[in-house]
Amino acid sequence: NDIEFILSYYYNMDEYARFSSSLGKYVGYTEYGVKNAERWNKDASYLAALRAQKETYCKNHIDAY
Repeated sequence: NDIEFILSYYYNMDEYARFSSSLGKYVGYTEYGVKNAERWNKDASYLAALRAQKETYCKNHIDAY
């Protein structure tokens, strides 16, 4: 429960959107990011795949850290 998978998107060193496994969805931080987050959050299969990344990537690599 202490592990979180985060996928961030940047343009010109400004974060415009982020997926967080604790929220289970994308959040936009700019006008462009909000529009993309809304579009990405509508795709249930894509969100399910990202939520699974916590299990497949993070939990498999936790012992190394």
